[in-house]
Amino acid sequence: MTEDSPARSRWIVQIVKLAAQPSRHRVAVWRELRKIGALSLGQGVWAVPDLPVFAPGLARARELAERADGETVTLQAAGVTADDSARFEAMFTAAREDDWSEFLSDCAKYEAELDKEIHLGKFTLAELEEEEQSLERLRRWHRDVKARDVFGAPSAAAAAERLRHCTDRLHDYTERVFEALHGTAEDTLHGTAEDTLHGTAEDATTEESA
Repeated sequence: MTEDSPARSRWIVQIVKLAAQPSRHRVAVWRELRKIGALSLGQGVWAVPDLPVFAPGLARARELAERADGETVTLQAAGVTADDSARFEAMFTAAREDDWSEFLSDCAKYEAELDKEIHLGKFTLAELEEEEQSLERLRRWHRDVKARDVFGAPSAAAAAERLRHCTDRLHDYTERVFEALHGTAEDTLHGTAEDTLHGTAEDATTEESA
């Protein structure tokens, strides 16, 4: 349990009733609640820990439902026994562990992409910008999952370390791009200077012969 989690878990249960059609309204609410990591307890019934971090997402879901002429009921709840609370926490944490597993998988894909570009010698500014955007997406994802992982899933530490490693890998790739571009510019400048000196020497020799 993290510092932000309650000593004895309390939960917010949100019940959402929407018409079956058009389905886009149900999908919009479902996506919003999934985004904050809410547990689905049955059709239209969702639960999150009773913590401020989840309040904005619940409010957005309620607004979406009401905009579609639906109904929402929001309740506070707690486990009847300590075991009930522990089981609910375990369910929520298992969902966050799935989030971290997916995040770690994408970190591996990111590093594989960097390995491919290095192997191909593709050191361009366009590719660097693309890799920077991909890393920023991973950073946002990490912040989002960390915010809702209030009980501390087992893979949270590994995810933080993997993100640091991805950041280090991007720094290395950035250095390679800089060296490739800077080296090319220096070679061009050096070659131009040599050509100029060579041409000047040839002109001087021609003038002396004349």
